Amino acid sequence: MRENLQHSIFQIISDLANKEEVECYVIGGYVRDRIMGRPFKNDVDIVVIGSGIAFANKLGDILKTKVAVYKSFGTAMLVYDNINIEFVGARKESYRANSRNPIVEDGTLEDDQNRRDFTINAMAYGLYGEQFGALLDPFDGLQDIDLRVIRTPLDPNITFSDDPLRMMRAIRFASQLGFKIDAKAIQAIVDNVERIKIISKERIADELNKIVLSAKPSVGFRYLFDTGLLHHIFPAMENLQGVDVVDGRGHKDNFYHTLEVLDNVAEMSDDLWLRWAAIMHDIAKPATKRFDKKVGWTFHGHEDRGAKMVPKLFGELKLPLHEKMKFVQKLVQLHLRPIVLAQDIVTDSAVRRLLFEAGDDIDALMLLCHADVTTKNEYKKRKYRDNFELVKQKLKDVEERDQIRNWQPPVTGEDIMNLFDLGPGRMIGILKNAMREAILEGEIANSREEALRFVISKGESMGLVRKENTVL
Repeated sequence: MRENLQHSIFQIISDLANKEEVECYVIGGYVRDRIMGRPFKNDVDIVVIGSGIAFANKLGDILKTKVAVYKSFGTAMLVYDNINIEFVGARKESYRANSRNPIVEDGTLEDDQNRRDFTINAMAYGLYGEQFGALLDPFDGLQDIDLRVIRTPLDPNITFSDDPLRMMRAIRFASQLGFKIDAKAIQAIVDNVERIKIISKERIADELNKIVLSAKPSVGFRYLFDTGLLHHIFPAMENLQGVDVVDGRGHKDNFYHTLEVLDNVAEMSDDLWLRWAAIMHDIAKPATKRFDKKVGWTFHGHEDRGAKMVPKLFGELKLPLHEKMKFVQKLVQLHLRPIVLAQDIVTDSAVRRLLFEAGDDIDALMLLCHADVTTKNEYKKRKYRDNFELVKQKLKDVEERDQIRNWQPPVTGEDIMNLFDLGPGRMIGILKNAMREAILEGEIANSREEALRFVISKGESMGLVRKENTVL
């Protein structure tokens, strides 16, 4: 396995280990990813039999680089050739029932491998003496990579009870790698699901985002749902699941529809927040679900209700409450608009209004709406998507002509005050709104010249007197 240790840093570490007669090993994600042929993420974990901090400090002196020491964790880190290298002394751990923070003691390599979360993360390459490049794989992680399975080194009930975040990590790795979770591990997650309550929401959000960013996020969300974890960490999404039937008429299962939309978005975009918009786009359907004998099931207003729910849900999930939340909120609010345009004859006015409201997020909105077409009827799917192409072309044509995206009023409130010698007040807003509506309806062009003429005419019709010799 020496071919996986070609970078010069491993030989430098090995030379120091041999000189100091200290056993050390590269372990965890680097080993797993090298074996799987996955891209190197520039993170390397080194286990030292003894003091990882002392070893890191000596290496820092050799490399003439700064060493960051975290005494409370017993770890140290340095950066070499853009590689983040973390050092820790081999240790064994024991846990208390009310905390995921272990009681740590010095240990052997075997102790350290025993405490690892999964077999595929417990493999190590030797860096000391004749062991350089040798693979140490006590739990058959190599075989589990071949079998594409997530399995714990020890009893999964102990592994997950000790550190419940590992339940999320098991699902995250399954989603990222396209692996299955071992049946015993799945049952252990089900049995220990209540333990997730001792994990901070910030740590859960971090794992959840990694699931959302995986190549096929539905894999992770199906595991979250099937094990009961979703009920504890994101009940609003779990509430989407299920089909009600009245008079023999049912609606689609909005949970599995949402997963389809999420996977569709994931095929087209790596944008985390666009993927969250896919997750949230129908989040208010349970709250707005009604049955009408004439038309069947309806979800009127779910886009408005859903947009109002987004800030609260982001807060509960400990997701950021800044512009990323507002982006998701906007897309939830607008996600039906292009679909309606695709069904009807598209007017320039409707396109202008959509461009005005979506602004620079129009492309993301169109991608979400394209992903939202999940019908199994190929004729309907083709018809919707053909119509979407017409809408996209119309958007392009109208934007080139009218410049509505991120629209700024060609006549400002200050201009209006100067025209009619007005102070700030309600009348300024009335005239600005009238000008905006005239532009969006196509009654006047989106130009300063036509907007000025319109504002003057509108103001005079309302009894305002234009100042003489006003030059704007």
